[in-house]
Amino acid sequence: MSVPIKSGTGAAYARILGFGGYRPARVVTNEEIIQNIDSSDEWIQARSGIVTRRWANAEETVQAMSVAAAGKALANAGIQADQVGAVIVSTVSHLYQTPAIATVIADELGAKGAAAFDISAACAGFCYGVGLADGMVRTGSAEHVVVIGVERLSDLTDHHDRSTAFIFADGAGAAVVGPSDTPGIGPVVWGSDGSQARLITQQESWHQAFHTEGGAQWPHLRMEGNPVFRWAVWEMARVAQQALDAAGVSTDDLDAFIPHQANMRITDAMVKALKLPAHVRVARDIAQQGNTSAASIPLAIERMQESGELKSGETALIIGFGAGLAYAAQVIKLP
Repeated sequence: MSVPIKSGTGAAYARILGFGGYRPARVVTNEEIIQNIDSSDEWIQARSGIVTRRWANAEETVQAMSVAAAGKALANAGIQADQVGAVIVSTVSHLYQTPAIATVIADELGAKGAAAFDISAACAGFCYGVGLADGMVRTGSAEHVVVIGVERLSDLTDHHDRSTAFIFADGAGAAVVGPSDTPGIGPVVWGSDGSQARLITQQESWHQAFHTEGGAQWPHLRMEGNPVFRWAVWEMARVAQQALDAAGVSTDDLDAFIPHQANMRITDAMVKALKLPAHVRVARDIAQQGNTSAASIPLAIERMQESGELKSGETALIIGFGAGLAYAAQVIKLP
C-alpha cells in the first residue's frame, strides 16, 4: 500500500545563539616543551606561532570541560537546558569506546531526554556539528542543539617527538544553535580525502598498543607536517571560497575569518590565498592556546567576542580541517 509519509518541519532558518568555552588552568610555555625535545622557543614560534598552550589536569576531564563550555554557551544564548533537543560532541580524545560522552554531558547539563551522540571528525568536527545542527533545527528534529568541540590531546601527544610535542593542547568550546527568522548559517561545504589519511593519524591501534612485544605502548598522534601544510593552504582556501560562494557572500562582505587554529603559518597563507581585505579580522588564538582540534574554532570566537574584536550580527567564515583528511566550512552570523 502506498501511504504518504509526513516529513519534519522546523524553523525557516537557524543561527548560532551563543558561544562558550573552557580553557584549562595550566599554561605550558615553550621553555617547558623544549625540556623534552631538541628545539628552542624561537624555532617553535617560527614554525607554528605558538607561544603557550593549555594542558588539562586530572580533574579537567573531557566531560568536565564540555559541561563548563556548554553551560556558558547556554547562558550566553539565554536558553535553558530543558529547551535543548540534542547534544552533539566532537572529540577524538574521549578514551572510552562506549557510551558516547554526549549522553552523560546532556544529563549533567540537565538536557533530560535530549538526543545525544559523538562524532569523530577531528579538527573539522565543530563545523561538522554546526552543519548537522543547522539541518536538525530546520527539519524540526530539535529546536535547540548544543554543539561541543572538546579535546585532551595532551593525553595522546608524544612529548619527546620533536615534530608534534609543541603543537597539541586541551580545551572545550561550545555553541547553541536554534531557530531564526533570517538565515544565520550558510550551507556547509564539507568532505574528506581518505587517500591521505596517513598524514595525520593515531600511531597505533589500541589493539596493537596493548599487544606490543615487550609490553603495552601508549599510542600517540603522528603528523607529516609538510604535506599537511600544503594541503591545508591550497585545498582549504578553495573550500573556503566554495563556502563563501554557497552563502552568496564575498570576501568584502566578511567581518571575520576564523579558521581551525592549526598553525599560524597556515592561517597567514590562507589569508593571502583568499585575498582577504584588511578590514577582515582574523583569529590567531593558537598563539596562547595551541592546537585544540575540534575545540579551536569556538574557543577562538569566544576570545574575540570577549575582547570586543567581534560584534553581534557580524558575518564570519569558519573552516575546520585535519585528520581524515576531513574538512568543513560555512559562513555564520555571530550571536
